[in-house]
Order: sequence, then structure tokens, then C-alpha cells
Amino acid sequence: MDGQARTDGFDRQAGSPEAVIGEVLSRQRAAYLQDLNPSAERRLDRLDRLERMILAFGDRFTAAISEDFGNRSPVVTTLADIVPTRAALRHARRHLKRWMRPRRVSLAWTGQPGSGLILRQPLGVVGIIAPWNYPLNLMLSPLVGALAAGNRAMLKPSELTPRFSDVLKAAVGESFAADEVAVITGGADVAQAFSAAAFDHLIFTGSTSVGRRVAAAAAQNLTPLTLELGGKSPAIIDPSADLDQAVPRLIWGKLLNSGQTCVAPDYALVPRDKVEAFIEAARAAALKQYPTLSGTDYTSIISDRHFGRLSGLVEEARGRGATVTELVPGTEPARRILAPVIVTGVDDTMALMQEEIFGPVLPVVPYDTLEAALAYINSHDRPLALYWFGSDRAAEARVLNGTIAGGVTINDTILHLAQDDLPFGGVGASGYGAYHGEAGFVALSKEKPVLRQSRLSAVALLYPPYGRIAGMLLKVLAKFG
Repeated sequence: MDGQARTDGFDRQAGSPEAVIGEVLSRQRAAYLQDLNPSAERRLDRLDRLERMILAFGDRFTAAISEDFGNRSPVVTTLADIVPTRAALRHARRHLKRWMRPRRVSLAWTGQPGSGLILRQPLGVVGIIAPWNYPLNLMLSPLVGALAAGNRAMLKPSELTPRFSDVLKAAVGESFAADEVAVITGGADVAQAFSAAAFDHLIFTGSTSVGRRVAAAAAQNLTPLTLELGGKSPAIIDPSADLDQAVPRLIWGKLLNSGQTCVAPDYALVPRDKVEAFIEAARAAALKQYPTLSGTDYTSIISDRHFGRLSGLVEEARGRGATVTELVPGTEPARRILAPVIVTGVDDTMALMQEEIFGPVLPVVPYDTLEAALAYINSHDRPLALYWFGSDRAAEARVLNGTIAGGVTINDTILHLAQDDLPFGGVGASGYGAYHGEAGFVALSKEKPVLRQSRLSAVALLYPPYGRIAGMLLKVLAKFG
């Protein structure tokens, strides 16, 4: 029965990826067609089971994630993965019945004297591809929206977090029927087949380059997409900013998870006469937050390949004349611990200014005027996040009105991502579509318009044959519409 966990072979990893994914998708779609519009009570039950799953497997999730990284503090996983996911669950449960309620709308003269409604209905089966950096939050937060909207869901975790993936598969198998929620594990070939499956909606979080491939694969089935792709998110230090307040907040957002965060500040725009003061404040903040890199608070880089890439970005910049300032000593390649650095003297031809960094490396770009800073941002791809620090409200308004970004936090970093009433998503090269809260519910629903006509109809006055009355009415409509 729906709602009862079972093991009937839906999630077996046998046969080609296309065959396995296709079988699960077919079974979920068949189940969806048997319950096309689940009641609020059924949706709430699924959300309740999801929260109980997180509580029951929380310690195993945390341990598996740390093992996948090499080291990641349980505090980081609790703060960035578990807490926001549970907050999303509470928010959805609290607002679900209101979100589901049909919405009355006004009608043009052609619909008079009838009535108009918008019904929100589930799409069907939603696919979710999550990355490795926050594997629980970025998988289960979209799942909250999918289940609240009444959909079934198939989940594809990253191959870079195999231990977490195993725990997730076991947890989902104990908590949900496979025709409700299923986990598909595997490498790049599985991810490719997953992207090409005929989902009713697909959510992908990851790099822009992979996002382009996902979009191309999904286009073959005209699958609607939500793409959260990251990019180079700037942080602007205004001349009015209090460095003692601003810099610790920026450094916290940059070094959380060792910079392996899609909305981490990618580079800092700093007034030219404040660059040295900024660097000193950054060193003090980093040393205060991470007195040593040898403990458990500082996160390892996810893989040797990523560690090598980040080291290469820094060395390429150094070799081309940039200055590298270490904020906290303690690089340990064997543990994939990369010391946080600030890089000055950069230019746009360097690789670290062309690629999303995704690590504890912060380039600093000096500027002379706010107009120059905004022009620099606007000459590049639109970022997933933008941060501004300062107290000048006129300057703040110029930044907000003079840039386009996926989301903005003023006088802090990252926190807009944790607000369920703020839609989260990118723009341009940083993605499209949004989720969180009602925005996610709407994105994963079909808003079906319904017009109910009465016994009378205004349009009947314009039925042929056309005569004098029709002419008069058309003159009135042309004028007043």
C-alpha cells in the first residue's frame, strides 16, 4: 500500500542505467496516476516520514558525510544540512493547506458573468540530482517541495559521496515505498541516463558546465528544469562598511565547508585604499574562527582532484605575478587540508578569475568608485549570489537596482539561502527556476486555470450574424477594453 516501505525490487541496481531508471519511473508514474491529487493528509504523512527519517538516520548521515570528505565537522553538517532541511519541512507543513487551496481570480469581460479559479495539481514524478558539497540539504530540501506538491520523486546523489549515498538509500528504503521516493546511485553514466529520463520536472544542482549537459539531455523530452548552477558570486565592501563587522561575516561565509559552497563569496571588491586593512582584518577573522587547521572544525577538500585543481589555480596566479597571502597556516595534502588564502594583483585572464573557485581561495579586486565595481560585476556572467557590506543606504539602493543576481544578502553572507519565504535560484549562467517554500511548491505544481461560465454569457452578444449591437459593443470595447 502507498505509504508503506517495502522492498520489491524497484531500486535494484541491475541492467543498464536506462533500464533501471526507466522501470522505477514507470512504476512511480503508474502509482501517481492512481492517486493524481493526493490529499493534504497524505502529503503531510509523507513530510512527517521524511522528518522522522532525518531524525532516525541523522548520526549516520553526519558520519558518512565526514567520511566522504575525509573530515567535516558534525557542526557544519548539522548547521548547513540538517537544520535548514528540517526548517523547510516545518515551513511546508505549516503552510501546506493554504498552498493547496484553489485561488479565485478576476475575469475579463469575455468570461462574465462566470467565475475563475486556479487549481494547483502535482506534476507527476520529479527527478532530483544533488551535488556532493551539501548532499543532504541539496537533496532533501527540493524533495520537501516535491512531496508537498503531491509528487513522486527519484533521487540521484553524487558519486563523490558514496557513503552518504548508501545511507540515504537505506533510509529512504525504510521510510518510503519505492513508488513514492526512490534513490538511484551510480557514476557519470547513471547521471547521464537520469538526466535524459522523461521526468515531469528535473531539479539539478551543480556546476554550470554540467548544467548545460543536463539541460541538453532533458530537452529531448521537453522536461521542465530547475537549474541551480553557482558561478562567481561577488562580495562588495562599501567605503561605508565597518570592517570589524563585515570581514568576519565574509570570512565565515567563504570558509564554511572550506569554501565548497555554491553561494560562497567567490571574490571581494574592496575600495583601493582599504585593501591592506581588509587583508589584515581577514587574517584576524580567519585565525579567530580557525586557530588551527589540524583539528576537526576545518573541512577537507572533497577529493584529490579538487585539491589539485585549487592548488593549481593559486600557483597559476602566483606564477603570473599575483600575491598570495596565507590567512591560517597548515596545508596538509595528505588530509586534503588547504590553507585559506587571499590573492591580490589578479586579472581576468587568470584561471581563478574565470572559474568558480569552490574552495578557500579569495581573490581581491580593488575598485575606485561604486560605478566601477558595478560595471565589473555586470561585465561578467550573472552570479548566483551577491553580497554588499555597508551603511550607506543610497549606495545599497544603487547596488540592488544596478545588478542582477540570483539572490542578495546585505551585511552578511549565505543567509538568504536559509529563508524559506525567499525563493532560491539563479539567473543566466547561474541557473533558472527557483525552489524553497511556496516558490518550490508552485514550481513543482501545474497551476491549472479553470473558467466556469454561467447560464448567461457576455460573448453571446457578439455571436453572428453581426449587426448594429455588435458594432456598438466593439466600439465600447476598443475604447475601454
